[in-house]
Amino acid sequence: MSDTAPLAVVTGANRGLGLAFTARLLDRGAAVVAACREPDAASELRELAEGRAIRIVRCDVTDEGAAGDLIAAIGDRKVDLLLHNAGIFGGAERTLLDVDEAGLRAAFETNAIGPLLLTRALWSHLADGARVVCISSLMGSIADNGSGGRHAYRMSKASMNMLVRCLAHDGRERGIIVAALHPGWVRTGMGGASAPLSIDESVDAMMRTLDALDPSRSGGFFDRFGETLPW
Repeated sequence: MSDTAPLAVVTGANRGLGLAFTARLLDRGAAVVAACREPDAASELRELAEGRAIRIVRCDVTDEGAAGDLIAAIGDRKVDLLLHNAGIFGGAERTLLDVDEAGLRAAFETNAIGPLLLTRALWSHLADGARVVCISSLMGSIADNGSGGRHAYRMSKASMNMLVRCLAHDGRERGIIVAALHPGWVRTGMGGASAPLSIDESVDAMMRTLDALDPSRSGGFFDRFGETLPW
């Protein structure tokens, strides 16, 4: 990887939004450390990586030592963008009695605890003025919850949103900008085929919003266009 190009770390980079973010960043001339659970099975990511400034790293964000290989790939560089994209739904429960305990725990470990611990591990590797972006969801909004259900996903994303607020305070003196972005309902493995948005539509809009982030917006929760969402 180039030693002078901006450096991004992207989790869940093997498919969907993560793969599209990785492609956009590479096209812009950034170097990318692309994290995914099974690099050997990430055929689209490996194809994208050919001849590009990218390192593909095995990383399950729920593993205690997940950051080790990422830190090795980063080396002496400083990270300009840490993009927490890896996430799971955790269950399709409609009522309290449908909640699966294992799914609930997995959702919190992947969607909230993993990003917290990974950010902590990489904190000293972030450049002053870096951006930490969490791909959240409007389903994590307490104010917007008018239907209930999907307990695991909603609760874990609400927890992620609180993490964003905490990290914004942690990073203020170093100019680190932290934000939660809602990508919209997108045709991904999680969103399903009936979702109205394509991956490209969502990611292109989020990239523009990411570009426009400044310290005054740190700690915020935004839709893909950069409009503020209710907590």
